[in-house]
Amino acid sequence: MTVFEKATREKFRYPSAKGQLTTEQLWELPLTAKSGFSLDDVAKAVNAELKAVDTESFVATEANPAKAIWEAKLEVVKHVIAVRLAEEQAAKAAAAKKLEKEKLLAVLGRKQDAVLENLTEAELMARINNL
Repeated sequence: MTVFEKATREKFRYPSAKGQLTTEQLWELPLTAKSGFSLDDVAKAVNAELKAVDTESFVATEANPAKAIWEAKLEVVKHVIAVRLAEEQAAKAAAAKKLEKEKLLAVLGRKQDAVLENLTEAELMARINNL
């Protein structure tokens, strides 16, 4: 069973400043925010819960079942963060390429204008008549 299948079947909820969030709502959060309502804040809260249930016991013989749930929740949040970071990087790369293309087109336009400026009157008339 994948971690997302487990998250949806068990209806995972994640602590946040605005209350409990569903797995689907994680995708809508900003990566970071000053308001305390972001993926980073959710990851910190889940990690704190995991640490709280992971306290070592010298008497208990069985593992705390809540630990596995919090580990799965943290895995989901970390996956969402990784995907969102990759999307952000791809968007930045696409924006940089677009800017570079616009610059190159502007330079090409100026060079083409310079070539046209150097044509003789007869060459210009011939090109106009061919249009």
